[in-house]
Amino acid sequence: MRADETSALRLVLIVTGLSGAGKSSILRILEDLEHEVIDNAPLGMLDDIIARASGPVAIGVDTRTRGFNVSALLETLMHLRMNPELRVELIYATAEENILLRRFTATRRRHPLAPHSNIAEGIREETTLTAPLRAAADLVIDTSDMPPPDLRQFVESRFSPWQAITGQGLTVTLMSFAFPAGLPREADIVLDARFLQNPHYKPELAQQTGISPDVANYVAQDPDYNAFFELVLAMLKLVLPRFVREGKKYATIAIGCSGGMHRSVTLIENLARTLSEPDSIKECKEAGQWPIMVIHRELVRQGLSSWRWARKPTSP
Repeated sequence: MRADETSALRLVLIVTGLSGAGKSSILRILEDLEHEVIDNAPLGMLDDIIARASGPVAIGVDTRTRGFNVSALLETLMHLRMNPELRVELIYATAEENILLRRFTATRRRHPLAPHSNIAEGIREETTLTAPLRAAADLVIDTSDMPPPDLRQFVESRFSPWQAITGQGLTVTLMSFAFPAGLPREADIVLDARFLQNPHYKPELAQQTGISPDVANYVAQDPDYNAFFELVLAMLKLVLPRFVREGKKYATIAIGCSGGMHRSVTLIENLARTLSEPDSIKECKEAGQWPIMVIHRELVRQGLSSWRWARKPTSP
């Protein structure tokens, strides 16, 4: 579907996810962006709500919703997506279990699936119950390391009115991470850079990050670095245009190493520079318009970095 055709469709966002992961915050931001917001309406009323709305609409659905049923919600989504006048997206909010536990403890709220028992058990039960929704989501938002201002900027970058007008078909997120800290939940492609020579064992480089030219140069001197980078780039040039053809709106490419400080950061920075070039993917003319976001997960957690645009969305 062409960008002009996509932008003409009325946007319908179904927002779901884990309790305590930020669904209500996301809905408030969308309301500020002039979406008509309805939270926890019965599933059987979704068709009627959308039919009555005149503009973009965001509907919150979770385990508190009357008649909540994962299979029924997925069937409703499939039905809505058959409407040629709508662009329907499923947003799933998540966070790490220890973060959710801390949030419930701080607010003294009861978990909807464990009102009288252990909160951790409720979180695990809800994670298992909603796993099919997470797998079907167009966008997974992990709020574990995302303070409210960053969450607002993140949502605004995707669903502000001007973004709907431009109709940009794919947003690419490039992420570095540490394998011992767990795989990124939102990743579509995960690559391993632990075979490259490790600056951690060089005293003069250990306390620096892959953003530093000294560290980047050291990593790039590995005899297999260039071959690996070119293979990764060739794969993305093949896969990303296919993602667009399949209607995918968001793609997260994650590269990990042992500490998430050096090798993976260097590779992500290099990919961000290369993919940001206007003719980086000659096979796909729209590639020059794709917004590209960079997140160094472990650096963010240590307060050494924050997410940024390598190529900002294009405003009208």
